[in-house]
Amino acid sequence: MTRDRRLTPARPDLAADHLQGQVQAARFAPPKVQIVQHSVANLQQAPIPDAPLDTQALFGEEVWIYEQEEGWAWGQLKRDHYVGFLPDVSLGAKTCEPTHQVCVPLTFLYPAPNIKLPVEMSLPMGARVHCVSIEGDFARLDQLGFVWAAHLSPVDVFASDFVSVAEQFLGAPYLWGGRTIGGIDCSGLVQTALAAAGIFAPRDTDMQQAALGVELKGIAEQGELKRGDLIFWKGHVGIMRDAQTLLHANGHHMLVVSEPLQVAAARILAKTGADIASIRRL
Repeated sequence: MTRDRRLTPARPDLAADHLQGQVQAARFAPPKVQIVQHSVANLQQAPIPDAPLDTQALFGEEVWIYEQEEGWAWGQLKRDHYVGFLPDVSLGAKTCEPTHQVCVPLTFLYPAPNIKLPVEMSLPMGARVHCVSIEGDFARLDQLGFVWAAHLSPVDVFASDFVSVAEQFLGAPYLWGGRTIGGIDCSGLVQTALAAAGIFAPRDTDMQQAALGVELKGIAEQGELKRGDLIFWKGHVGIMRDAQTLLHANGHHMLVVSEPLQVAAARILAKTGADIASIRRL
């Protein structure tokens, strides 16, 4: 059986122990649970600095690690099961369960409850933290420092409209594999916005097209698109803000932009020969 390398923690020399008997590997290893301790950790295809970027893991996310060697860790993200290599220095031991998540595009970690102090770290939307107390306008995060409390929400409280979340990323730079306001790609925008609304989405466009919502046939021509509909091309996805307007991170503008769907579709068809492949409604 062919297995998706993006989601299967298996190499010829090493595989996850739960795959024993299902894949061939020289040895099998149990997972070591760690969390991301940097603002963002790049997950790459190989343990070299210039290897292609597949996706990113955010502060507080859990990672199942099967190997740590020469400054790199190989494992699988708990969030969406993506497999790859992360810098070993970006990981640390899991000591507690997250209580809150960042609910704004970006917030800052301060050494004390004072916004005039130098920032120790930035935390992107979706970063998961353990809040031990609220002190005035600030949330105290264990031994880490302080974050503006209004920028956090409990891990079980979600946004009511994922499109409104995505709209907060307008103007963000395009970054292949990116998942933050500092750089995000088309499927990362969909995944991040849906996660903020409590809806799981896989990482890549082909996975999202297969997993999300129900397919609508012929609806674009009838002018019946709605806010929140997802428009898929081969290798690309966007979110409808209303019946005519598409929000998407794209390599043409190298930004997250809002533009008429007809304009985007005509440009993509002219440049790539690809027409709309699917329209899906959640």
